[in-house]
Amino acid sequence: MTTTAGRVGALERVEVLSRRWALPSLRLSLGLVYLWFGVLKVLGQSPVAELVRATVPWVHGGWFVPALGWVEIVLGVALLIGKPRRLAPAAAAAHLAGTFLVFVEAPGMAVSGGNVLLLTATGEFVLKNVVLVCAALTVLGLGQAKAKSTVEA
Repeated sequence: MTTTAGRVGALERVEVLSRRWALPSLRLSLGLVYLWFGVLKVLGQSPVAELVRATVPWVHGGWFVPALGWVEIVLGVALLIGKPRRLAPAAAAAHLAGTFLVFVEAPGMAVSGGNVLLLTATGEFVLKNVVLVCAALTVLGLGQAKAKSTVEA
């Protein structure tokens, strides 16, 4: 039989592990996603290449998707190594915010029948970036707070 004290002790251990590993795990997972998606764009294998083109119709030529892929690779590597500590997550958040242009530039790809509450698969794919923006901002904010507390200690 588990006692209340035993459960509290287990929860405290989980909390300590969470505090230690949550931020690095979030940063590494963002970096991996960026690296993976960037490589797909550079190799011409990205399933969202047409979406990217539709989102930025004022950019002409086949160079944009691979160039965006290289930017994503650089951001991914920066997030994976944790340097530059402030710029990488801030740039990732800004990049991800740009993905919402699809709702302005190509709404027919994101919503069904003009109803913003009825998202297409593409709309759902883009909307989930709200979570990734928040993750990048969390890495930025908590990473800075952690760095500041380490310097002050």
